[in-house]
Amino acid sequence: MSNICHERKRSKNNVIIERRSVERDNQWGKRNSTGVVIASSMSFENISYGTDEKIILDDISLNVEPGEVLCLLGPSGSGKTTLLRIAAGLIDDATGSVKIDGRAVADEKTFIPPDKRGVGLVFQDYALFPHLTILQNVEFGLTALSRGEAKTQALSVLSRVGLEDRASQYPHVLSGGEQQRVALARALAPRPGILLMDEPFSGLDSRLRDSIREQTIELLRETRSTAIIVTHDAEEALRVGDHVALIQDGKLVQYGEAKDLYYRPKNLFAAGFFSEINVIPSTTSNGTAKTVFGNCDCDSSLPTVCCVAIRLTDINVKPYENGVQGQVGRIAVRRFIGTSELLEINVENLDEPLSVRIKAGELPDDAALVLLSVDLELMMVFPAP
Repeated sequence: MSNICHERKRSKNNVIIERRSVERDNQWGKRNSTGVVIASSMSFENISYGTDEKIILDDISLNVEPGEVLCLLGPSGSGKTTLLRIAAGLIDDATGSVKIDGRAVADEKTFIPPDKRGVGLVFQDYALFPHLTILQNVEFGLTALSRGEAKTQALSVLSRVGLEDRASQYPHVLSGGEQQRVALARALAPRPGILLMDEPFSGLDSRLRDSIREQTIELLRETRSTAIIVTHDAEEALRVGDHVALIQDGKLVQYGEAKDLYYRPKNLFAAGFFSEINVIPSTTSNGTAKTVFGNCDCDSSLPTVCCVAIRLTDINVKPYENGVQGQVGRIAVRRFIGTSELLEINVENLDEPLSVRIKAGELPDDAALVLLSVDLELMMVFPAP
């Protein structure tokens, strides 16, 4: 940790020297006044950041292509918001390099201030100015345009988010979903090359969240904007991200398309983050893992003592019948949760009951003994935790 802190302090001194010359470089100060978004790329190279007590980010490298939506996913405290703040220029003493369209905006010698990077920001709490009207909030970042041009552009963006008729009102009279759309409009109005969004949907109720999220993604696709979205919701990341970067304790665990992370998780943490799983003990031999449901193929390099992860929805449950093949289990707990039911099932040779999710009404109400089976190809084998 001491090495990281030392490098960061030394880098900060260099940054201050360089900043004075960079701010005179008006190439970074130019605003996009064209009628379309010119999407930019962004890259993070070996980004590290921390305090004397804790490493917050540890050597993260990522690339975001023009027009792509990248989701930074992870539990609270994993470092994803810190990485977004570094991208925005709100943190100036991280080590490593941040580049936009291949040009460094932050490294050992360079620091481009936030207002010169051509990025838009949407904060978790929307950060609207309560004393300004909706129109004035959206006009706020259009300083490079005349008053008339700024008003025209702001009204155009408000129209795209369906709020042109609320332009003269103030934020406090709007619903949470409407405020979120105003924040999005304000960020998009200057037509930034990259849009950075910090958990923009987390403050909305579940039904509103789905509709606002779909509207937002539709608008991003329509404007062909590059976007980096921070979220702790795995389903949200799967739904909106072209690529997903899963972060745990400041480290990049896995990066790729949503399907790759879901179906081919690299470790037990990744498997459990994207879906509810059962973890059962197992042993391996010659590329085969042994389980109560049968033997499944696995990586031959895995240690002898390992574990098998099985999604709750991948376990098939049928009423018990004599002579029918399957692993016998006894239902211990059964909970109705609307369209599905959650079962806790005791199975011989397993110390913990299995959790299973089935379609509501799939089993008779009086079922006690059941037969369980699993498609062996759906089992995921990892080293024992």
